[in-house]
Amino acid sequence: MINIKVDSALHVLKGAVQKVLNATITTGVYAENDHGRLTVEFDRDINEQEILEIEKQANAKIQENVPIQVLDMQRAQAEQQFGNKIYDKFPIPSHIKNLKVIVIDDWNWNCCIGQHFQKTGEIGTIKITKTRFRNSRNELEISFDIS
Repeated sequence: MINIKVDSALHVLKGAVQKVLNATITTGVYAENDHGRLTVEFDRDINEQEILEIEKQANAKIQENVPIQVLDMQRAQAEQQFGNKIYDKFPIPSHIKNLKVIVIDDWNWNCCIGQHFQKTGEIGTIKITKTRFRNSRNELEISFDIS
């Protein structure tokens, strides 16, 4: 299970990636201690300016100290309210009828079973350490540290 700091940071970082790159589908996450990696569907490598803008927006959202809501919802209600983007590439079996949706208003919403802080300000600072574009998979990996 991903630790609370990295799991919360992944939601903030994904929101920034959505805003800067319009990359909406997560294909993988990884966490170890205060290090994490977000992998999204994307069709090209990114430049230094885009990396800095993602990091800037993620840390601005952390500084806003906004609530991280955890909503326990009926699947049909969650899909109606948030659409299919709550699922990413992580399949949830159709027999699962209750979902845990993590919501940062106007920023990110995703199904997630992990533990999360109550506010973004509890996360710390995100520093993007590396990116890697995998052309054969149309995936962009964004590695980061939290301090």
